[in-house]
Amino acid sequence: MSRLQVVSGKGGTGKTTVAAALALALATEGKRTLLVEVEGRQGIAQVFETEALPYEERKIAVAPGGGEVFALAIDAERALLDYLQMFYKLGGAGRALKKLGAIDFATTIAPGVRDVLLTGKACEAVRRREKDGRPTYDHVVMDAPPTGRITRFLNVNDEVAGLARIGPIHNQAQAVMRVLKSPETAVHLVTLLEEMPVQETADGIAELRAAELPVGRVVVNMVRPHVLDEAAVRAASGDHRKAIARTLASAGVTGGTALVEPLLDQAAEHARRVELERTQRAVLDGVGVPRTHSPSSGTGRTSPGSTGWRRNCGSKGWARDGESERRADRRRDHRRRSGHHRAGSGLPAGSWGPAGPRHRARARPGPGA
Repeated sequence: MSRLQVVSGKGGTGKTTVAAALALALATEGKRTLLVEVEGRQGIAQVFETEALPYEERKIAVAPGGGEVFALAIDAERALLDYLQMFYKLGGAGRALKKLGAIDFATTIAPGVRDVLLTGKACEAVRRREKDGRPTYDHVVMDAPPTGRITRFLNVNDEVAGLARIGPIHNQAQAVMRVLKSPETAVHLVTLLEEMPVQETADGIAELRAAELPVGRVVVNMVRPHVLDEAAVRAASGDHRKAIARTLASAGVTGGTALVEPLLDQAAEHARRVELERTQRAVLDGVGVPRTHSPSSGTGRTSPGSTGWRRNCGSKGWARDGESERRADRRRDHRRRSGHHRAGSGLPAGSWGPAGPRHRARARPGPGA
């Protein structure tokens, strides 16, 4: 299996959740996994309901088989300072450049520099070795930019290597591209069975192939079960209205007759959705990439920070790292006292889902606990 797992997808398809789920799954197999984000959104921290991640590799979860998940939010400015120290031994001079604003200038104005630094930091984690020669991480999972710019993001090192013909910049870019274009890397694209995400996925796969970047799998997220098709809806809406009303009444539903038309409307909408998904599956069939389907929970996206995830993790012996658990507890206590709600979730402060915190995974003591 590839050691660098890059996860991209159109915005809103759940790529950050899929990246987190992949890291957890790899750790469940006993692997030491690093989950990195490169867009500065702190999406991983939101998924795991922890404080904002610093520019350091921090353990956030422990698996029953001994696998671990570490997380890192890569900051381009800090990565450039690391780069200057690694290749030019600038040390304090690099910090002085930061104070003068030169670092910010380089990472925001110079074409491609930011992407080179971000991908370079992830590839460094892939190549890093312990003193005994073993890889520091078995796998690195990257929550990458959206599908529309993933090829340019990953291929920018190739462009830089072509511009800088000699020297450490050229060598670094070449080393990064050796990782990104090797079997060590797989680029996965997350989509929904909707027209725009599927089309972006197909276009993204074509661009990745043209750039000779390795395509992994298509992850179809939030797949709904197909309960009715159009033939079943037509049959129900024909001469069976009275039978439906009688069935509702026998089930103890009052006012069943008035519910028949709304129920048939919902069934018709479901049938249209089934047909749309069938069409989009045919489009994905045409790209020739293996697919993985992730079912919808029926209540929106399921993430490693939701009740369902925590219930499953608890039953399998999952636990968050001790220090991560304590930080999350302090954060929830603060929200509970202030009466704040978690943004966008509709859940009260301190809850991990509709059932509240009682499904919390048991925390294992972390370093210094």
